[in-house]
Amino acid sequence: MTVEVITREDLNEFRTLLLKDLQELIHSKPGQTKKWLKSIEVRNLLNISPGTLQNLRINGTLTYTKIGGTLYYDNADIDKLLNTNKTNAIPTLFK
Repeated sequence: MTVEVITREDLNEFRTLLLKDLQELIHSKPGQTKKWLKSIEVRNLLNISPGTLQNLRINGTLTYTKIGGTLYYDNADIDKLLNTNKTNAIPTLFK
């Protein structure tokens, strides 16, 4: 039976490689988003209150799916909502 000694340099090298691999995993899929979002995720994404989100549901501005007691929103619908309400801002300098 052979004994292998692990030095601090070996551990530091392992840590560096592990961190690099984790960063690659985290940043490898930047364009990939979740298909369905829960209410809290939508509120954080749009920076709105629970009441505003409820108003968007009630007036039909934002569609949703309810499963049990959880509401889910299609990410594509949120993108569509944002794109249809897009306006061209006029700089205050030219008003």
